[in-house]
Amino acid sequence: MQHGQMSIEPRRFAGVFPYLVSPIGADGAVLETPLRSLCEHLIGAGVHGLTPLGSTGEFAYLSNAQRREIVRIVVDQARGRVPVVAGVAATTTADAVAQARDYAALGADGILAVMEAYFPVPEAGVIGYFTAIADATPLPVVLYTNPNFQRSDLSLPAIDALSQHPRIVAIKDASTNTGRLLSIMNRTEGRIDVFSASAHIPAAVMLIGGVGWMAGPACVIPRESVALYELCKAGDWAAALPLQRRLWRFNELFVQYSLAACIKGALQLQGFAVGDPLPPQPALSDAGRDAVAKALASLG
Repeated sequence: MQHGQMSIEPRRFAGVFPYLVSPIGADGAVLETPLRSLCEHLIGAGVHGLTPLGSTGEFAYLSNAQRREIVRIVVDQARGRVPVVAGVAATTTADAVAQARDYAALGADGILAVMEAYFPVPEAGVIGYFTAIADATPLPVVLYTNPNFQRSDLSLPAIDALSQHPRIVAIKDASTNTGRLLSIMNRTEGRIDVFSASAHIPAAVMLIGGVGWMAGPACVIPRESVALYELCKAGDWAAALPLQRRLWRFNELFVQYSLAACIKGALQLQGFAVGDPLPPQPALSDAGRDAVAKALASLG
């Protein structure tokens, strides 16, 4: 399949896209009721989209069957009210392409593409992997790179090359280097949009031209996240920056404690029975739970 065979202008995304947790029972079954309740809560809070199977969704710890069931439930619960951008991650290109096609058939609105690698992959292989995902379906693709956890990062030349693909519409670069985000914006000249990650200060990313954020903390503070986005979008920095300072504590906790443990623990405190992270990952410690509870209480 060649790029030109699907010439329809792809959808672009913007706003707050929470990385959903993946509630899994002790028997390995997806806990459908808590996942549906979380989706409904987030949509009611005004988020602009839902992203199952991001890092907070523990994609690396799930079977393909579990991943598929999570996407099915989220798409069904969203009912088209907000776009669902489903995470695709694999060590082989063939597996990634199969996941993308499957999620498209389930009704996902976009693909969040990440590359898992045991051995380092040369740049041509990295570009080929993401290109194959974008060629596999008519869906828009968001590139996702997280150099803290990956063997093969996306270089600026690779991002530039991939930005030429008509269906690669955005990137979430989860490095802590906000300057790199500006380099990506300058290099790609508007061909792809840039989303903030939890490692970035969202208001700062919006200030330099970002379009929103895809991050786990938005699961826990969705209304506040949406309010911050709207203030940034309106250019009301006098109101946005004090709110950003208040919310930054959640990003700090996200870094201090493991991703899924922090968000799942916070959601449990809010009444969502999403369970603990999949072993061998630990559950949120007592100290972590206390810190999260204090951060939530500080928002009233």
